[in-house]
Amino acid sequence: MANEFDLIARYFEHQAVKRKDVPLAIGDDCALLEVPEGSQLAVSTDSLVAGTHFLAEADPAWVAHKALASNLSDLAAMGATPAWVSLALTMPKPDEAWLAGFCEGFFALAEYYNVQLVGGDTTKGPLSITLTVHGFIPKGKALTRSGAHSGDWIYVTGNLGDSAAGLALLLGQRTVDDPMLESILLERHHKAEPRILAGQALRGIASAALDISDGLISDLGHILQRSGVSAEIDVDKLPLSPELEAFEPERDKALQLALASGEEYELCFTVPEQNRGAVDIALAHSGVKATCIGQLRPGQGTRLVRDGQPLNWQLHGYDHFAE
Repeated sequence: MANEFDLIARYFEHQAVKRKDVPLAIGDDCALLEVPEGSQLAVSTDSLVAGTHFLAEADPAWVAHKALASNLSDLAAMGATPAWVSLALTMPKPDEAWLAGFCEGFFALAEYYNVQLVGGDTTKGPLSITLTVHGFIPKGKALTRSGAHSGDWIYVTGNLGDSAAGLALLLGQRTVDDPMLESILLERHHKAEPRILAGQALRGIASAALDISDGLISDLGHILQRSGVSAEIDVDKLPLSPELEAFEPERDKALQLALASGEEYELCFTVPEQNRGAVDIALAHSGVKATCIGQLRPGQGTRLVRDGQPLNWQLHGYDHFAE
C-alpha cells in the first residue's frame, strides 16, 4: 500500500502549470512564492466534506472540479487573478483509483486558469477536501461587500437555479423524462465555472460584489449588511435558463429556485447609476451575460416585488449549521 509521500510524488508533484512566481513548490516544508509589485494578495479557504457538499460515491473528477471552482469563485468575486492553490486532502484509505480521477479533474481546471499547486497535506480520516487559493489584485482595486450605496443597481451574471435543479435530481427528490435535460442539469450542479474574467472586468465599475454559494436571497444579505442598505428585487427579472423552465414549468416555483439555489457560483454585484452603461461593454469579452434584477434602497432587508407590489415569499439560502 502506498504511503503519504508516495501518493504526493505520484499524483501531485507532476503538474503542467509551472509559474515563474513560484521559485519552490511541493517537496519542502514551505513553498516560496513571489507577489508582483503593485499587487495585493487575495487569499480564500474553503472545505468540502463528503455527505455535506458531495456524495462519497460521486465521480471524483467532478468532486475535484467543484472543490477548485468554488474556491476560484471567491477570487472572481473580488476581481482577482488566480495564481496558486494548496490542498489538504483527508481520505479513509489511500484509494488510488479515486485519486487518479480526482487529479484529472483538479489539474484540468487548474491548468485552464493557470493555477499552480504549491503545497498541502494528506491524512487519514473521513473524506474531506480543503483548498486555499491565492490570487493577485492591483492595489486598491479589490471588489468588496462594503462599497455599495442606496441607489446602486443589483446585477447577477449567468442564470440562476440550475444547480438546485441538478441537486434535486442527484438526490432523487425529482425526476425528469428527458435524459438530455437530466444530464445538463447534473453537470451544471457539479461543474460550475468561476466567473474570473467577469470579476476582473468589473473592477472600477462595480461598487460591491460576491459570489452566489449559499443562494442569492442569502448571499445578497452580506452586501446589505456590510454596506448598510436594503434591496428591492423584481423577481420577474431573475435570469432563468430554458432547462430550468423545462424542469419546473410553474414559473413562481422556478423563480423561487433561482432565489434560493446554492452553489451557483455566479456573481452578484452592485453598480452605481453612472456606471450602468459600462457593464455590458466591460463584460463583452468575458463570455458572460449580466442581468439587472433590482436596486438598493435605504434601510435593511430584502424586498421581493412583482409589478411594484411586495411578495410574501418565505425563502432562505443554505446554512451549514441549520437543523
